[in-house]
Amino acid sequence: MTHAKRLQSLLLGLSLTAFGIGRWATAAPAASTYPGTGGPVPFEMNLQPPATQIAHEIYDLHTLMMIICLVIFVAVFGVMFYSIFKHRKSLGHKPATFHESTTVEIAWTVVPFLIVIGMALPATRTVVGMKDTSNADITIKATGMQWKWGYDYLKGEGEGISFLSNLATPRSQVGAPGVPPTEKRGENYLIEVDNEVVVPVNKKIRMVLTANDVIHAWSVPAFGVKQDAIPGFVRDTWFKADHIGTFRGNCAELCGKEHAFMPIVVKVVSNEDYKAWVDVKQKEMAALADDPSKVWTIDELKVKGEKVYAANCVVCHQATGKGVPGAFAPLDGSAVVNGPKAEQMHVLLNGQKSGKYPAEMPAWKQLSDTEIAAVITYTRNSWSNKAEENIVQPAEVVAARK
Repeated sequence: MTHAKRLQSLLLGLSLTAFGIGRWATAAPAASTYPGTGGPVPFEMNLQPPATQIAHEIYDLHTLMMIICLVIFVAVFGVMFYSIFKHRKSLGHKPATFHESTTVEIAWTVVPFLIVIGMALPATRTVVGMKDTSNADITIKATGMQWKWGYDYLKGEGEGISFLSNLATPRSQVGAPGVPPTEKRGENYLIEVDNEVVVPVNKKIRMVLTANDVIHAWSVPAFGVKQDAIPGFVRDTWFKADHIGTFRGNCAELCGKEHAFMPIVVKVVSNEDYKAWVDVKQKEMAALADDPSKVWTIDELKVKGEKVYAANCVVCHQATGKGVPGAFAPLDGSAVVNGPKAEQMHVLLNGQKSGKYPAEMPAWKQLSDTEIAAVITYTRNSWSNKAEENIVQPAEVVAARK
């Protein structure tokens, strides 16, 4: 009976201190250098070293729960084996004859309840913290697709950057069913990509997640992040990296035959390096946007064309496309806009003086090929216009300039 009371006291004390242990354990400052590799390592026996405060809390909670479970295991089995050994029949002990004990039943109800409460309090605090995506410095949308990730920087420094991230491991290292690989596996086999997500250190990054086909999951263990990306839904999570480095994860939902081939790589850099990356990336995108060989969709051209129209055409032709009676020609219902696209390209590139209006239509050769293609496409698909030739590609404008 004395040992049973000591056991009850031990478990009660452990349950009451669990919340306090969780708090001071998570309050430890981050190390100056990251102790891990940022990804999985062979024969790893524990969670990856944490690189964010939330990951630290998860790591400490995991350790705390394991200690509690270990103490309970040792205590319960210790009492059980002690009782079996000390009260065995060979020593003359006889089994008890009581059928119930109010004290024991209260004890084995109250003590586990206190233990669960002691475990739940720090865990709840961490879970609530994981869901707080407010006041983010940068917002990035991640779209899962079979079998790659698409990233769009929606808010904050780098807004407008967009790219796809594909597996970079060559198939010669992977092989195929029944076909062995022809090259030795690289250091980051199946966890390397052609376009990394780049973020600044010590900045709160909100990840907005969705998918365009089946359920995927964006998971980076070192950040303590794992969030499903579900078609038709928008979910979010966040992280704030404490260390500069490269961190790797994978899609964590079985999403098809190449589920293993859509890794996630996040490169955390200094604020200065991030600004330099943003500058380079934006210049690359600007160059790509004006690449005359690029084939645009009609929706992309209409969106861009509306901006070009608002910046260059709206003063004369008006936002409604009605023009100014007696001064500037209307585009809504115009025979030129609804007719063959070659004529409209000729007007924009060379100008026109029809004699119907006092103002002459100037040439707009200073606009890029993409801008001219976009604004023509926009006017041919706006207001009441329903031109048969309703899209112009930049390559067509290049040909018309000659």
